Amino acid sequence: MRTSDPNIRRFALTVPEIDPTQPEVLLDPFTAYGEARERCPVARMPLPGMGDTWVLTRHEDAKAMLADPRFELSPNSFLGLPGVPEHCKPYLRTMSELNGREHVRLRRLAAPAFTARRAEEFRRRIEEVVDGLLDALPEGPTVDLLEHFARPLPMDVICELVGIPARDRPRWREYGRAVVSGYGPGFVAAIPGIIEGAIAAVELRRTSPGDDLISQLLRVRDDDGDRFTDAELVTLVWQLVIAGQTPTNLIVNGLEALLAHPEQLSALRADPGLMPRAVEELTRWVGPQLLTVPRFPREDVTFGDVVIGKGEPVMTAIVSANRDPRVYDAPDELDVTRTPSVGHLGYSHGAHFCLGAAFARVQTQVALSAVLRRFPDLAPAETPRRTPDGGTWRLASLVVNR
Repeated sequence: MRTSDPNIRRFALTVPEIDPTQPEVLLDPFTAYGEARERCPVARMPLPGMGDTWVLTRHEDAKAMLADPRFELSPNSFLGLPGVPEHCKPYLRTMSELNGREHVRLRRLAAPAFTARRAEEFRRRIEEVVDGLLDALPEGPTVDLLEHFARPLPMDVICELVGIPARDRPRWREYGRAVVSGYGPGFVAAIPGIIEGAIAAVELRRTSPGDDLISQLLRVRDDDGDRFTDAELVTLVWQLVIAGQTPTNLIVNGLEALLAHPEQLSALRADPGLMPRAVEELTRWVGPQLLTVPRFPREDVTFGDVVIGKGEPVMTAIVSANRDPRVYDAPDELDVTRTPSVGHLGYSHGAHFCLGAAFARVQTQVALSAVLRRFPDLAPAETPRRTPDGGTWRLASLVVNR
C-alpha cells in the first residue's frame, strides 16, 4: 500500500465485482471472495445507499488498512438509519465510529474491564452461566442449540459484566436477538428500548453501585467529570452490551463445522487442551463477520495498481483475508491443531481491534467444551439452516440429537 501517483491509472482492468445479494455469494462466500482474491487484491461491491464500495481481499492489505490512520470511520453510521427517533440520536455516536483522540479517550475508560486477565477471572462465572443454560434445555432427544443456548449465553454474560440487573435481562435478550439478526428493521425498532434500558441501568448504579463496569465508569466520572458526558456513558453501555453478542454466531458456526468434520471433532474430544487453539482456528475458518464496516481514506491510496480515491468507502473482506494462501498453509482446510505464525482478522486489527475479544474467546471455549462434554453422541438432527446475510455468516438454527 502506498500513496498514489497521479499518473497511475485509476482502475485496473482485472478488478472483479462481488455482489453480496447474489445466491452464489450468500451461500458460499468463502469461494466467491476467494476467487476474487486470487484475481486482484481489490474488488468492487455495490451497496444500497452507498454505491460502489472498494473491498480489500488479501490479508496483508487488509491488516495494513485497518491499522492505517488515514482510513477513517464515519461518525454517523447509526444516525443515518431511517426511522430512528430524534430523542435517541444523542446516544448513537458509538466508540466504534470515532477516530483519533476521541476514540482513544473512550476506549481507555472501558478497556480495564475487558482485559485477557479479567476474562480469565470471569471464566468461572461464565461456566456457571453455561451450565445453567444447558441444565435448562428443553427435554427431548433433539434441541436447537442456537435458540436455547448460543443466543442467550452472550447476553447473560455481558449483562453481568456491565451491570444490567437480572430482572431486566430477558428484555435485553430480545434486544440481542434483534442485533444478531442483522442491522435491519428489527434493530431500528429495538433502538429506543435499548437506549432506555441503558439509561435505566446507569441510573440504578448511581444509587446502587456494584462490582461492574457501569459502577466503575460512574466512579471515574465522579472523580473527573470532564472525562466523558452522560450521553457518552449511556452510549458506551448499550454499545458494549450489544457488541457482546458476537459469540452467538461463532459458537453455532463452530459446532456445525466440527460436526461436519468428525476427524477434527474426534481430535478435540481426545485432547480437550486443544480448545483454545481450536477456537482460534474456528474463528479464522467460520468467523461470523464477513466484512468490516466501511472506512474513508483522507487521501488517494493504491493497492496493487488500483487507486482508491480520497473519501471513497473501502472495507476489508475478513472472509477472504482469513483464508489467504499467502499467509496460511492449506487455508481452506479446518485444522484444530493449527498454530499459524500470523493471527487471523476475526476481531479486526489496529485501534479498533474488538474490545471484547478476550471475553468472546473465553465464552466460546467454555461453551464448546461444555457441549462436547455433556453430549458425547452429539449429531445433527437436520440439515443446518443458514440465514442469507451479505455481512454475517450465521445460522437460522442448529438442531441436534443429544
